[in-house]
Amino acid sequence: MFAELLARRVRRDGARPLLTSYPGGGQRTELSAISYANWVAKTANLLEELDVGPGDAVALPVLRDHPASWMSLAWVGACWTAGCVATPGGDDAAAAKARAVVTGPEMGAATDGQTAIACSLHPMGLGFVDELPAGTIDWVAEARIQPDAYAGTFPSPDDVAWVDSAQQLSQAQLGAIEPSSARSLVIAADPWPTVRDALLAPLLGGGSAVVVGAGIESAERARIAASERVG
Repeated sequence: MFAELLARRVRRDGARPLLTSYPGGGQRTELSAISYANWVAKTANLLEELDVGPGDAVALPVLRDHPASWMSLAWVGACWTAGCVATPGGDDAAAAKARAVVTGPEMGAATDGQTAIACSLHPMGLGFVDELPAGTIDWVAEARIQPDAYAGTFPSPDDVAWVDSAQQLSQAQLGAIEPSSARSLVIAADPWPTVRDALLAPLLGGGSAVVVGAGIESAERARIAASERVG
């Protein structure tokens, strides 16, 4: 379901911004649908290379801890493209059974038997400068060398796509979100509302999202909204 939504957006309006990220600290990253889809495909291919595939859970502390980062949202799309179960991590059963754990620069969230992947959160998509701990993968460095088109098997509508402590959603249920055709301001806080409003609603309705970190003060949010022409 998700892969079809993204492919349709790329075909119809691929060059227009899909996601504009303001995580804080003066950082800004804008991704067109084409650019976002490219990162998603590369990351889905990386998951396949790591033998993390359909039905496997991928814990995303990076989304829980950094919901406004474009990297967090790229990982959600990659999980859904590859048929993996995206979970923000924490105490839920899916996170405990996750085959891979994706963090920000904090690292340290993976346990024995889990693949540890770290995201630099660099606004321009650069990887880490310093060497990472043994066994931890630099997402940017490994994703960049992957093919630009996903070569694996796409999930079916009934496959589980998202699990958190409150709900479980299938691929088909991702398409039941209320669509948005506007350029919307999304205050990134809890993982699921952020993913729903910043990613799924614009894909379903042809809109776009300006995603702002919850720690950004209201005056700065208003400035961002004005400069980004949020409707």
